[in-house]
Amino acid sequence: MCGRYAASRRPEDLAGIFEIEKWEPEETLEPDFNVAPTKEVYAVLDRPVKDAGDPRPVRQLRRLRWGLVPSWARTPEGGARMINARAETVHEKPAYRRAFAARRCILPADGYYEWVTGRQERDLEVEGKKKRPRKQPYFVLPADGSVFAMAGLYEFWRDRTLPDDHPQAWWVTCSVLTTEAESGPLAVAPAEGPYALADIHPRMPLMLTPDRWDAWLDPSRTDPDDLRELLAPPPAGLMRAYPVTTAVSNVRNNGPELLKELEGPVEGTLF
Repeated sequence: MCGRYAASRRPEDLAGIFEIEKWEPEETLEPDFNVAPTKEVYAVLDRPVKDAGDPRPVRQLRRLRWGLVPSWARTPEGGARMINARAETVHEKPAYRRAFAARRCILPADGYYEWVTGRQERDLEVEGKKKRPRKQPYFVLPADGSVFAMAGLYEFWRDRTLPDDHPQAWWVTCSVLTTEAESGPLAVAPAEGPYALADIHPRMPLMLTPDRWDAWLDPSRTDPDDLRELLAPPPAGLMRAYPVTTAVSNVRNNGPELLKELEGPVEGTLF
């Protein structure tokens, strides 16, 4: 699952990493250390530039709203629930299959947050001694500090209640693909666990290594069977995870202090 992530890289840095050809300075987003559903996020995509008279796909950095709204939806209200799409079924789900075939993107991140209920807390919950177990947030990121390139989809939705020239007439929304979490050891694991991503949560965002970026973004690739080969999990052992402050659980909190590594999980949530 991916329900919250951090994205602090500047657009000029992303332009260099992903070989961006076009981005608009007026669309610059502030660094966000607590990205939550329905927020605007950066997305890398290959698409012809509107009204440019050139059909060639151009690599762009765009601002999209996180939470995919299918083009056929009557209202955008369900978007906040459609922040993730399962890689195993994305090719067949009505809400995602058209975007999977034609509108794929990369959502750049520093890493993502995931919450785990510690062993001691789970034992108390099972025994009925604690109704609301505390959960310890962890930050998961590439061990080498590189960009976390999440596979994504994007879609266009037309608000029929507004005129064509209204700035909110068209919504462009996106979703993060997820896959089964790695069960092998983390590249760098906390001293007190967890020792694998699967120990934190059974799902994880699908990270695309650089050798897959061009193929994933290529809009000329539309065959579902061909595209499904790109959904293989990344090589094992690339990730690290560490505990962070529980302040990240409140979306109103935002700042680089949320990424500070704790010496260990908070008391009562030891793994």
